[in-house]
Amino acid sequence: MRLQWNLFLAFFRVGMLGYGGGPSSIPLIHIETVEKYKWVSDEEFGDILALCNTLPGPIITKMAGYIGYRESGFLGMINAVISSILPTIFLMIILLSSLSSVKSFEWVSGMTAAVIPVVGVMLAVLTWQFLEKSGKDLGWKKTIIMSAIILVILELGIHPGIIIGVLLILALIQKDKRSSSEKKQKARAGDEQ
Repeated sequence: MRLQWNLFLAFFRVGMLGYGGGPSSIPLIHIETVEKYKWVSDEEFGDILALCNTLPGPIITKMAGYIGYRESGFLGMINAVISSILPTIFLMIILLSSLSSVKSFEWVSGMTAAVIPVVGVMLAVLTWQFLEKSGKDLGWKKTIIMSAIILVILELGIHPGIIIGVLLILALIQKDKRSSSEKKQKARAGDEQ
């Protein structure tokens, strides 16, 4: 029961504070699932994020569904998805019913404009954490070259989901090659003994 409550609270907070769409929710999900509750490691979070980006639909519900299922099965999945969308549904109903009367106020447009730099900083912090991890795992030279290539590809207008899908396939192919060469080395070592 405690786990269900924690799942609800974690994804409710993400749904409540994730202003600016899906990308702004990612750092919040990271804080809740990696740093606070430690349901997934940094590496697992990166894998889940990459996989979720290749699939259609809102990122928050995909990540909530997967992490909820992983932690507590079907009930956890339902709990996490519902808790992540409930705040948005209620806020949409309240805001849309009152927006027409307050949208001309300066403080409303100022509040909307102030959210953008906050989301930008949160995404920059998360990006730096991923780059730092990649630099440790792959080496900084490969990380910088790959980052530059991906930036150029994105500037060409290719959808990020396609890039992530291609990178996942390349990673799987490389893993298979590595596994087969390791098996050959083990077989040779076994023959020599």
